[in-house]
Amino acid sequence: LAREEAAKRVCARCPVMLECREHALLQPEPYGVWGGMTAAERRVVLARRRRREVELQRPAAGIAVAG
Repeated sequence: LAREEAAKRVCARCPVMLECREHALLQPEPYGVWGGMTAAERRVVLARRRRREVELQRPAAGIAVAG
């Protein structure tokens, strides 16, 4: 935990933190702190993104879909 917090402090000063984070999410990088996020934190973000994509693909309730 102390190592992760130290790594996050380094990330907080990094000018490419957001790009690094997105890279780690797209790969996905299974270990370490990337873009200020641990592997577990990235898994949560990826799960939320997947859920959101599924929800966006479903037709809204009560609206007829033309077909």
